Amino acid sequence: MNINITARKFKAHDTLKDYINGEISSLEKFNDDIMDVDVILSFQNSKDSIKTAEIILQVPGQTLTATETTDDFKKSVGASVEKIARQLEKLKTKRTARVKS
Repeated sequence: MNINITARKFKAHDTLKDYINGEISSLEKFNDDIMDVDVILSFQNSKDSIKTAEIILQVPGQTLTATETTDDFKKSVGASVEKIARQLEKLKTKRTARVKS
């Protein structure tokens, strides 16, 4: 599994990169066939300092995406990983249902 982290308009710290790698690695328990994961972090410097995390995950035959916006990158990444996990679970149930029928 290849993990690419892109930070737009800022430089991501190593602690944030380590956190992202740990969260993305936890997705392997849902699907072993994950090929590539792109994590795009963007930062809007407004009054509220909006931080967005977008995860694009590729499994054979499909691309799954999730985006979350909060006031902290770790919260954004965590919520996006939860969304992707739900999508992977749904994909797995669809595949097992198709095999049984």
